[in-house]
Amino acid sequence: MTSKGIESARKVLKIEANALNSLANSLGENFSKAIDLLVSVKGRVIVTGMGKSGLIGRKIAATFASTGTPAFYVHPAEASHGDLGIITSEDVVIAISNSGETPELGDILEYSHRFDIPLIAIAGRGNSTMEKRSTVALVLPIEPEACPLGLAPTTSTTMMLALGDCLAVALLERKGFTIDDFRKCHPGGKLGNKLMKVSDLMHSGDKVPLADEASLMSEVIITMTGKSFGCIGITGKDGKLKGIVTDGDLRRNMVSEIMNMTASQVMTASPKTISSDSLVAEALRIMNETKITSLFVAKDDVPVGILHIHDCLRAGVF
Repeated sequence: MTSKGIESARKVLKIEANALNSLANSLGENFSKAIDLLVSVKGRVIVTGMGKSGLIGRKIAATFASTGTPAFYVHPAEASHGDLGIITSEDVVIAISNSGETPELGDILEYSHRFDIPLIAIAGRGNSTMEKRSTVALVLPIEPEACPLGLAPTTSTTMMLALGDCLAVALLERKGFTIDDFRKCHPGGKLGNKLMKVSDLMHSGDKVPLADEASLMSEVIITMTGKSFGCIGITGKDGKLKGIVTDGDLRRNMVSEIMNMTASQVMTASPKTISSDSLVAEALRIMNETKITSLFVAKDDVPVGILHIHDCLRAGVF
């Protein structure tokens, strides 16, 4: 039997989901104009709003900043007491208000108009003061709040938040924002770890265990043991990686003649490799799927490094 709490929750989600569909269908020329404004701005994106709209504004500013567009939130009341000086003629303002008549936003609207600072309005009602004072207005479709009293900002703030995400994503696509750019903004934490490249962790130079395909296994085993990766890459005359000898290969060929065998006779041909500019997360996926603990890094089939699964785990990628 479904509890009343779950029924209420599902009703809220359905109401807000319907509102998001309406929002998607309502996007038009003004949204494109807003993106054009954001692309052309030489300064920063200043986001402002009061109350719940302000909380949404903080998140929108953070999303812009994390996706390569300098942005921050300015509280409208603080703006009226000196923080208007933060806003310059090279900036663009995004003002958020469900009613479009929030009195605390008055000074920012006037300031933007006075100094010809572009202003993008996100409002819940058309023909409002904020819409009239804006450069571009993004008016939300009229949808009921999910609050049964019709009072608490729920549906409206969900649409505001989603519209902010739309602006940020459309902007990063227009700017050609890449994973490398994203990584520069997120060097720390779990997300930063996921964006690490193989080149950041791989062992290179003399640390890479390598042997020629014609080498005797008596020599190969000594090199393999000294490098401590549990494997060794076998290269051909052209320097390209032809195979790999692992601890498992040694066990499978444990015969008295192994020391006189060549590396090419023992190796497993065509080993898995990865490029140095690939994500560490991708290298870890390959190692997990193929049940190996080391992965050679190659460029044009020439080994340039090696990555061990322990390197990934120590870096917090798992």
